[in-house]
Amino acid sequence: MQNVSIIGIGRIPVGEHWDSSLRELAAAAAQEALQDAGVQNVDAIYIANAYGTSASSQSHLGSLIADFIGLRGVETFTIEAADASGGAALRAGYLAVASGMAQRVLVLGVEKLTDAIASARVQARNVSLDADHEAIHGATLPALAALLMRRYMYEYQVDLNAFEGFSLNAHANGKLNQYAMYRNTLRPGAFAKAPMVADPVNLFDMAPDADGAAAVILAPSEQAADMVPNPVHIIGSAVSTDTFMLQDREDLLYLQAAHDSALKAYRQAGITASDIDVFEVHDAFTILSTLSLEATGFAEKGQGWTLASEQGQPISLNGTIPISTFGGLKSR
Repeated sequence: MQNVSIIGIGRIPVGEHWDSSLRELAAAAAQEALQDAGVQNVDAIYIANAYGTSASSQSHLGSLIADFIGLRGVETFTIEAADASGGAALRAGYLAVASGMAQRVLVLGVEKLTDAIASARVQARNVSLDADHEAIHGATLPALAALLMRRYMYEYQVDLNAFEGFSLNAHANGKLNQYAMYRNTLRPGAFAKAPMVADPVNLFDMAPDADGAAAVILAPSEQAADMVPNPVHIIGSAVSTDTFMLQDREDLLYLQAAHDSALKAYRQAGITASDIDVFEVHDAFTILSTLSLEATGFAEKGQGWTLASEQGQPISLNGTIPISTFGGLKSR
C-alpha cells in the first residue's frame, strides 16, 4: 500500500444555480481541480451523488460527467451513501491510489437539489430512509433529527437554546467563506425565534437545500511533492456503518459508525482525538454536531452541546477544536 495525497482541488459557490445543469456544475469543479493539480488526465473518476436520480432525474453520472469533461474511456464509479456520499467516494478513490491500481484519481461530489420544488425535495431526500419501515409512515430527515434532539434534551435535561452556539458559529465562519451560500451572521437570540420545522428542530437548526460541486485530485504521496508545492497527505481514512433504522439502535444517542470510523482513522494515523486541530463535522442538524463531537472523542456523552456554549467558544476558529470552519452545511 502506498501513501496518498491530494494534489488539486476545485469547487464552485454553493447556492441556487438555476442556469446550470447537474453536469455543468460537476464540470466546473472537475476542471478547476485538474488545473490546480496541473494534470489533464486521470486513471479513474469517483462521483459522489445522493439525489441525482430523485431530484434531477439523472443517474449514470460517472459516464455522463466523464464524457462531458472530455475524459472518455476513463473508468468511472458513482458512489451513493446519502449524506456520506462525498466521504465514501473519497475513501474509494483513496483505496484505488493506495493499492497502486490508479496513479491519478478524480473524486467529485455534486448535487442539484433546486431542480425540484420544496415538497419534491423532501421526497427526494427521503430515499435515504428505510422505505418500508420509515418513509412509508411519513418520516423525514428533519423528523428523525427531531426525535434525536427531543430525546437528548430529555435525557440530559438540556434546553433548546443550548444548541444555538452551533448555528452562530457556522454563520460566523460562513461569512468569511466566499463560496458559502449564506454569508450573514446570526444575532444571538434569533435562534430561539426561528420557525419550527419539526419540533424541536427549527429553521436555524438545519442545513438548507442547495446546489454545489467540489472535487479533488489524488496521487501517490511520493510523487505529489514533485507535482505541487503543498500537497495534503491523507494519513488516516476509514468508513463504517451503523444499524440502519433509529428504532433498532441499542443507544439512540450514540453514533456508532462515527465512533468506529474515527477510531480506525486515528489508529492508522497514529494519533488520538486530542491531537486533532480542526474537525469538519457533519452538521446537517445541530443535534448531529453534538452527537458527532461525543462519538469521536471530543466530548463526553451528554456534554457535546457545552462546546458550543462554553466561555471562549471551543468550537470557534480560535478555539481548542474548531468545527464548521467554512460555514459547514448550515451556512454552506
